[in-house]
Amino acid sequence: MIDIKDLCKYYLVGDERVRALDHATLHVSPGEFVSIIGPSGSGKSTLMNIIGCLDTADAGEYLLDGLPIESYSENQLAKIRNEKIGFVFQQYNLIPKLTAEENVELPLIYQKVPKKERAERVREALERVNMFERAKHLPTELSGGQQQRVSIARAIVTRPKLILADEPTGALDSRTGREIIDIFHELHAQGNTIVLITHDNGIARQAQRSIHILDGRISEVKL
Repeated sequence: MIDIKDLCKYYLVGDERVRALDHATLHVSPGEFVSIIGPSGSGKSTLMNIIGCLDTADAGEYLLDGLPIESYSENQLAKIRNEKIGFVFQQYNLIPKLTAEENVELPLIYQKVPKKERAERVREALERVNMFERAKHLPTELSGGQQQRVSIARAIVTRPKLILADEPTGALDSRTGREIIDIFHELHAQGNTIVLITHDNGIARQAQRSIHILDGRISEVKL
């Protein structure tokens, strides 16, 4: 599913060249649930952005589902993001003026999925996160945990092969955070490949396998 070899990424901070990823190598098999753990500034968000085709590396190789990502154009990367990857972020990024079901429907509109099929898939996605009864509610009418459930439904409505979650429990209390992790366990049991970014050891332990990143270098750890 994910094959990364010797990835390097650099940024300019003032006049200083900072290495965000230092020959990072990582393999994630289809159907795995992997956590990537590291402190702030360790390179984990940079790694996620590259895995999610939101950014590109300066050196190294990246194959996603067998596709050579580093050789693809921006338009091709956008198509891959829309078809193969579902994103869940710490901030829910829901559109305030749209209802829960309208927010979930948006990726399908971009994919030009027919209206009848869109309705069926939106219902299915909301039911999977136990939010169909709130389908007509605006984000302001939902709790933080409910908004995150809607954002997960939006991530899975396109039936992606990969779900990327960046600190998905970071804005939630511990009880609600556990409920969100339970949803990821359910999605994993249904065959989804999940990569979860976190700084929390307790959250990282919920995955099958944990990867540690520090100063842009990757190592596997047992938590």
